[in-house]
Amino acid sequence: MAKTGKKAASNAGKTLDQKGGKKSKTAAGSALSQTGNSKVTGKGAASAASKTMKSKGSSKATKSAAGSALAQKPAKESGKKSK
Repeated sequence: MAKTGKKAASNAGKTLDQKGGKKSKTAAGSALSQTGNSKVTGKGAASAASKTMKSKGSSKATKSAAGSALAQKPAKESGKKSK
């Protein structure tokens, strides 16, 4: 699993410092917590990151952090059991 890069971590830090919505801060916090380790994004943070990416009011820095969080979400299982 990929780790949060320096640029995305910097953007996440900027997002946390700004006035902003809870969803963008959740996504930024998730991305920042994954700097230098192999943690993955949970469902709640991934949902917040997705909404942040769709928001027209989100800055480029905020979307960068949200994108990093989404990139570290585990692959979705197909739901089919193998025989």
